[in-house]
Amino acid sequence: MPLSPPARLLLGLTFIMSMVFATWNTLLNNFVVEVAQFDGAQIGMLQSLREIPGFLAFTAVFVLLVLREQTMALAALALMCVGVSLTGYFPTEYGLYATTVLMSIGFHYYETINQSLTLQWLPKDQTAEYLGRTLSVKAAGALLAYGAIYAGISWFELSFEWIYLTAGCSGLALLGYLVWKFPRFEGGTVQHKHLLLRKDYWLYYGLTFLSGARRQIFVVFAGFLMVEKFGFSVTDITALFVINYLFNLFCAPAIGRLIKRIGERRALIAEYLGLILVFVGYGVAEEAWQAGTLYVLDHLLFALAIALQSYLQKIADPRDMAATASVSFTINHIAAVIIPAVLGLVWLNDHSLVFYTGASFALASLLLSLAVPSAPSPQQPYLGAVIRPS
Repeated sequence: MPLSPPARLLLGLTFIMSMVFATWNTLLNNFVVEVAQFDGAQIGMLQSLREIPGFLAFTAVFVLLVLREQTMALAALALMCVGVSLTGYFPTEYGLYATTVLMSIGFHYYETINQSLTLQWLPKDQTAEYLGRTLSVKAAGALLAYGAIYAGISWFELSFEWIYLTAGCSGLALLGYLVWKFPRFEGGTVQHKHLLLRKDYWLYYGLTFLSGARRQIFVVFAGFLMVEKFGFSVTDITALFVINYLFNLFCAPAIGRLIKRIGERRALIAEYLGLILVFVGYGVAEEAWQAGTLYVLDHLLFALAIALQSYLQKIADPRDMAATASVSFTINHIAAVIIPAVLGLVWLNDHSLVFYTGASFALASLLLSLAVPSAPSPQQPYLGAVIRPS
């Protein structure tokens, strides 16, 4: 599939985001345990604070009254890089809270605008395949980060501070190159610059809400389980990520083509069935190899989640993309703001209950996905609906 210049710019930004965020995320659990000496409640609070900017992502539509979407994406990604650069220099509870929120503001604003631009700039018949390629590019950025982390710690014995600083500054340098390389692209359909919730999109909103709740349990507690219960080191965690991203690097484009062929309904059903089994498995795992295997399977299933974005593109009015992306990120993070802190307290008593909660969210997602049509469209956004054009 040949790529247009705007699509190539988005892939470049995706590479930078993945490289910088992978550095922050891979080191986080070991950094907070070994240096900041966090417990389960503190890591839960940190992750809840990290998700507050995601909850406030709806404000992006107001920023677009002042900035163009392309400019906002660049500025947000730069802010994320600055936040990661500073992380290692504040190894205290409140210092980590502050740098995490700074990084998160940039990350979530960037992800909001990136989704909007992707759904605007890509034809509907190419989106699933392009999103598969995006996962491959994310994998390449992450693998570069993991290689650098491994070399920095194992060969050069670099501190957390230097690794975080190097990743953030490298991201800023690459971002500067993209600003110089690509012009300002003129948008296609003029976007709404106000908040909106459409009743025709209720199924997408529901799946997005449950996705945010479910993914937070994986992001926050699966990695923490590896470190706290099974004693995984930085290099152990990095090895798991390498396995995950090698799969995405080589197989994600094929998954995108598969979703295009089988449709969003079947892809989402397969994802949610797999996640139910994975979360139950986390709850009963007693050996390190079992948890590690589940961690890899969990990540592999994530590739099927791109079906949710292509589903939105097929049912939504083209003018709604920016506003819907902003609102959907907020919906995605409603539970994400609360769940890490609440389940962090549950973790102190029984970690299995945390993962059984994740399985219940996956089951609810499965039931909702049964309402996704085989051929979604603005006239049939969900089974049983026949909406006539206005």
